[in-house]
Amino acid sequence: MQFNELNLSQDILRAVEELGFSEMTEIQQESIPLLLQGRDVVGRSNTGTGKTAAFGIPAVESITENDKKTVSVLILCPTRELAMQACEEIRKFAKYKRIVKASAVYGGASMERQIMELKRGANIVIGTPGRVMDHIRRRTLKLDNLRTVILDEADEMLNMGFREDIEAILADVPEERQTVLFSATMPPEILAITEKYQRDPIQVKIKSAQKTVELIDQYWFMVAMGRKTDALKLLLAAYSPESAMVFCNTKKTVDELSEELIKSGIRAAGLHGDMKQAQRTQVMNSFKAKTTAVLVATDVAARGIDVSGIDAVFNYDLPQDNEYYIHRIGRTGRAGMKGTAYTLITSRRQQYDLKDIARYTKATIAELPLPDKEDIISAKTDAMIREIAEAPRPIENAYDILDRLAAKGVDYREAAARLIGGRLQKEIESLPEFDMPKPLKKGGRAGARTVKIDLSIGRTKKAAPNFILGALVDATGMSGQDFGKIDIFDTHTTVEVPEAEYDYILDSANSMKINGHKVEVKLYKGGSKEKSYSKDRNRSSNRKAAKPDRKKSAYGSRKKTEIFGDYTPNRRKRTKNRH
Repeated sequence: MQFNELNLSQDILRAVEELGFSEMTEIQQESIPLLLQGRDVVGRSNTGTGKTAAFGIPAVESITENDKKTVSVLILCPTRELAMQACEEIRKFAKYKRIVKASAVYGGASMERQIMELKRGANIVIGTPGRVMDHIRRRTLKLDNLRTVILDEADEMLNMGFREDIEAILADVPEERQTVLFSATMPPEILAITEKYQRDPIQVKIKSAQKTVELIDQYWFMVAMGRKTDALKLLLAAYSPESAMVFCNTKKTVDELSEELIKSGIRAAGLHGDMKQAQRTQVMNSFKAKTTAVLVATDVAARGIDVSGIDAVFNYDLPQDNEYYIHRIGRTGRAGMKGTAYTLITSRRQQYDLKDIARYTKATIAELPLPDKEDIISAKTDAMIREIAEAPRPIENAYDILDRLAAKGVDYREAAARLIGGRLQKEIESLPEFDMPKPLKKGGRAGARTVKIDLSIGRTKKAAPNFILGALVDATGMSGQDFGKIDIFDTHTTVEVPEAEYDYILDSANSMKINGHKVEVKLYKGGSKEKSYSKDRNRSSNRKAAKPDRKKSAYGSRKKTEIFGDYTPNRRKRTKNRH
């Protein structure tokens, strides 16, 4: 359905046309006619489906000459970024409707400036619940003549603890009003608000999960816990996205990771809720202008970010919720463009979680091996050769420089080699060494040298051989057959492991828990006088107890990969310089 088929004013149709909108998305087609009629609506829709226009266009259309000096529409958003983004979009829709004045109010910005904007006669106010409540208490925001209230990302606002503020606001506005709610999910708290504050609402639900991800190729990589940052650097170097987002679960990780990427020469910046508004605005402007190539962010801070041309999304941490996964990867693959999402996995448990996500989104998430450093260098060399071969002819001064260099004993080959070598060195010098040995294949322990590792858990904490082995298999991705004799003492346990795998096992296993206890792992140096309870993995008949996965190594086998979702073999071939 086309926008010009709706009963919209020419001012709005003109603005919509200039924005390049012609055909409505599903949520717009279902919601806009109802909102124009003044109906209460509950819209279930994910990020990237065009819901800002779904409620923004009717909001702008509802403003009349009588609303010049009174707030008629209030839109509540969970974050500053989303409020700013929604306000910006609404101003675009109202470009030719001069009587519309939109104002955004949110924490972390000047209260005085917001008060001045409101006094000038804002009739559409977009804000976060906390700051809206502040203005209501100060009497700088009066909602006596409010006709429409819209809750955007309602589930996220509840997750962030805004329920009391939302209910206080809804209780303070006129009863005769239109109440609109958009949410990605419908938990009981949302349904309770719907039942209490809406009048005969119409539910609009679209099958957005599949639509949001169908243009996005999705892959995952198995990585040791301590090597995620190095793995991310390799992926950024291998695929060279011009614009990428990296998602982390904590603010601390955002700070540490962005700092590490910057040290490696990557144009990165972090974004999270503890940053001052001026910093956040600066980071976002830099990312939109492509000055920053990699934006590292938390889920909450990324709400409301709508930047076109994002080539790839990286899940540095696996999201804690299936919907968050959709929100994250929905930052790429927009406006009919292809996108790519990569997820770093560090344990067997996370593999199961990702498999659940693949089922939920009805998407294919295929495993790939981490790119090899030598392959990356080869691909960058090939790219440089192509770039030079396709470059336009140099200006005459360039030949003069070569002649002058020749006079100093530097011929043209040496001059070119120095320039090319310097540039290539700059490209590859920050690539991490990822040469940790891969676990041995089945049966590979025969004749191999072994060492013992020492685990800080024993019989006093109810450690058992199957618990020890299961935890090691889960943490490393190795086969149960790669581990040898297990000796359990009162306060610690020793396990025989291949010497070639010692560094890898130590790195992978140091964050694991057994029976709820965090376990430290180190090289066993002998000397324990405690009596042990032994179990030799090579002769034990209890191998099935820990259910080790013998199909793949910790970094993904190049011969065997695990596919989540419906796998189509010829769907897309991997190339060394795909991005």
